[in-house]
Parts: sequence; C-alpha cells; structure tokens
Amino acid sequence: PLRHLGAIGLYLLWIVVGSGLYLYTVLDTGIDAVYSSIGYLSQEQWYLGGVLRSLHRYASDGFMLVMMLHLLREWSYGRYFGFRLYSWMTGIPLIWLAYVAGIGGYWIVWDELAQLSATATTELLDWLPIFNEPSARNFLSPDTISDRFFTVLIFIHLGVPLLLILGLWAHVHRISHVDYLPTRRVMLATAAALTVLALFRPVLSNPPANLASVPGELAFDWFILFIHPLTDLSSPAFVWALLFGLTALLFALPLLPHGRPPPVAVVNPANCTGCDRCLADCPYAAISMAPHPGRPGSRLAVVDPDLCAACGICAGACPSSTPFRRREKLVTGIDMPQLSVNALREQLEAALPRLAGRTRIVVFACDRGAAAGKLLAADDTAVIDLMCTGMLPPAFVEYALRGGADGVMLAACREGGCEFRLGDRWSSERLLGEREPHLRHSVPPSRLQLTFASAHDSTRLATALTEFRTRIEALGATTDRLQPYLRRAPHHA
Repeated sequence: PLRHLGAIGLYLLWIVVGSGLYLYTVLDTGIDAVYSSIGYLSQEQWYLGGVLRSLHRYASDGFMLVMMLHLLREWSYGRYFGFRLYSWMTGIPLIWLAYVAGIGGYWIVWDELAQLSATATTELLDWLPIFNEPSARNFLSPDTISDRFFTVLIFIHLGVPLLLILGLWAHVHRISHVDYLPTRRVMLATAAALTVLALFRPVLSNPPANLASVPGELAFDWFILFIHPLTDLSSPAFVWALLFGLTALLFALPLLPHGRPPPVAVVNPANCTGCDRCLADCPYAAISMAPHPGRPGSRLAVVDPDLCAACGICAGACPSSTPFRRREKLVTGIDMPQLSVNALREQLEAALPRLAGRTRIVVFACDRGAAAGKLLAADDTAVIDLMCTGMLPPAFVEYALRGGADGVMLAACREGGCEFRLGDRWSSERLLGEREPHLRHSVPPSRLQLTFASAHDSTRLATALTEFRTRIEALGATTDRLQPYLRRAPHHA
C-alpha cells in the first residue's frame, strides 16, 4: 500500500465526495435545524445516513493521513525536483485546500466542537492584518449567527473540495497512465475497514453549540483540528510562522542543488516512424507527436527535456530497437545517450562468448533494484545493467537465446515499485505478448524468467536465479532451444 498512497488518497476522496453528496441532499441548513437533522441521520437513520456520515468523517481523516504519508514518502525518496518539479509544486497548495475543507466541514454540524473550531479559527485569522474588525466577534453571541451564515458555509464547503479536485487534476496532469483507484484488494480492504469503524464506532455529534457558554469536554479529531490545541499551547504568531515556514520550505526544496540531471532521450528523425509507441509508454507525458519535417504526412516524436525522466522506456518501446538489424551501428528512432540500444547490443555480444558452464544465463537487471552485478557474478552468468527494465526491447531476449545463452532473466524492481512508475509493468506485458513491442511467440517461456526484487531484496533475487538455473539445467541442451543466430562481428571503432 505504501507504493500506492496517491491512488489510495484519491479513493478516499471519492468516498468523501460520494457520502457528502448524500448528506448535502438531506441536510437542513437553518441554524435551528442543522443540528437536529444531523442528529436524525445518526440516531434514526443510522443504517444509511448515520453510516454515510461516519464514512464521510473517517474517509476524511484517512485522506489527511494518506496525504501526509504520501508527502513524506516522496520527500524521503527525493522525488521533488527535475521532471517531478511540477507535481511537487502543484501538490503543496492541495494541503491547504484539504485542511480548509476539513475544518469548514466541522462547522456545519454546529455542535460544541464546531463552536470551538469556529472561535479558534477566527481568532487565528484575526492575527493577520486582513480584517477591519476582529472576525471572532461574530461568535460572541447567538444573535450574530443567522441562517444565511450556514448557507454560505455550505457553499464554501462544496466549493473548496471542487477546487481541491481541480488541483488534483493539475497535480497529475503531466503523468501518464495515472492510477485513479488502487488495486481491487486495497479498495475492498479500505472500504471494509471504514465500514467496520462506521458500524462499531459511529460518529455522533457533541452537545449543540451555545455561544453563551464555553464548550466542555469534547470528542476531538486530531487528524484535522490539531491546529487548535497547537494555537492554545503556543500563540497565533507561532502557528502562522510554522505554517508559512513549512510551506516555504516545501516550495524551496526543489531549488536546492541536486546535481546534474542525466541526459534525456534523443529522437533520430531518419529512424522515427511516428508509430506513437514511445508516446503511449512514456510515464511522464514527456513525448508528443509533431509533423515530420522531412516526410509530409508523417509524424515525429518530440521530447520535452523538462519532463523527461531519462528512464529509457521509450527506447524499449521503439520498433527500430531490434538487435537483429544487421547494421554495424544500431540506430533507433529514439534512444538514450548514456546507454544506447547499440551499446546494449555490444555489451550483450561481448558477454555471450565469455559464458561458460552448463547453464549460461544472461541477466538484464535494473540498476535501481537488487545489486545484481555483485550478487550474481559468475562464470555462467552475465549481468547487464539497465537504467530501467522498461528500456529493454523484448527482441534482446530472443537475441541472447539465439546467441548462445541457455536462459534469460529480467530482474526488475519490486512489482509496483518502479522508480519510473511503469517500467516493471511494461516489461511484464511485453514479455507476455500483451503490449507492443511484444516478445515473439517462438521464444520458449521455459527459458525466460521475470523476477521482481527491490534494492533490499538481494536474497529474493539470488534465490530466483538459483531456481532458474536448476530449471534450465533440467531442460537440457536441446529442449526448447532456438536455432542459433549468426551474429555479426562485434564492431570496434
């Protein structure tokens, strides 16, 4: 679940929106009716309105928790600069919008907790020089609160979440293949947990608000309203300094020195066919199609350097990236300068003759996963590091088998944990024939192994290789073997 916090957060938001729409349709907004109508939902219509109210509250708390965990995780992995800058910058204002919507939602109930929150919030706002008169005066007497106040409050509570949803769209606007929902298993588990909470610990209102008295002991929500006790323990000046300081720090993090970015993908117009495969597979919407300058009626891939993650997935998607091409130098439609498809073919051709033993295995390994080079080094094993397993054209698997390898292993990151989001997924689908370019059906699956292992899963990778070697040895030298391919002589400049 930690690898899908964004999708879980969106799922919780959809629960909040869905339950909130029902509550909005049945809720009375008058000052005398709002408390009783909410009480009716919780007491008399507990099986529907009460459950939905509880789901609304618990999903909101969950959204806040998941949002902060998502922020901390992305920060801890350094995912806030470079091609991720836009998503980071657009995500920061969403935190403010979420808490404004959450705090405002408590006011609608208009119980003693709402009274406490409204008074504390207005006192905090009064510290800022934005009002001619202290806004906290509006909550000094019951006569100052009218039905119009609640009508405005309802519209604000609807409007801010709409801005939040719009901001979330902007947040993921430059990301391809966004998971707007987590996996079915995670959704069912989350829904079940929220439902159990709603049934066995239903949300109930505190005593009704009375501006003529001070609220007593309350059932408090620390996920959303923590700012109120923080203000009581310190001061409004400290709270604003903390909030503005943390916000400024989040905005400043991407501006700190982070080293030189890696070279981005480069398009070769002479070899680009305009097939759109690189566009379809790019995880960060860094590729667009434009009219080909030298071929009227054709299109050419164009790379946005500010969005390119330098993962190489586009090179793995290019139909020109087949190692069976007989040119001395393999030039593809789109490639990575730091590890071109041609260099990859030369590494493979140099490694194949050096393999010895009864089970000669080639391992194509993600350099962000388990340390395959150090872990799997042996006379019968050749390890070729990739920036991402998604950059490997499937034809390289067949090329290695026809070149003398007894088996090929693809060591990707842990499933669902790709540094570039989609590398493990595209690799799996290409090898299974579910995505273009796919591995040819003539390649025997028995001689291919796809393993998922993160940087902390060295034991898993070593175990997988041992089992794969045993399986290859059991197949023997003739079972399912492909016809050898007469390789070209390696080219040396």
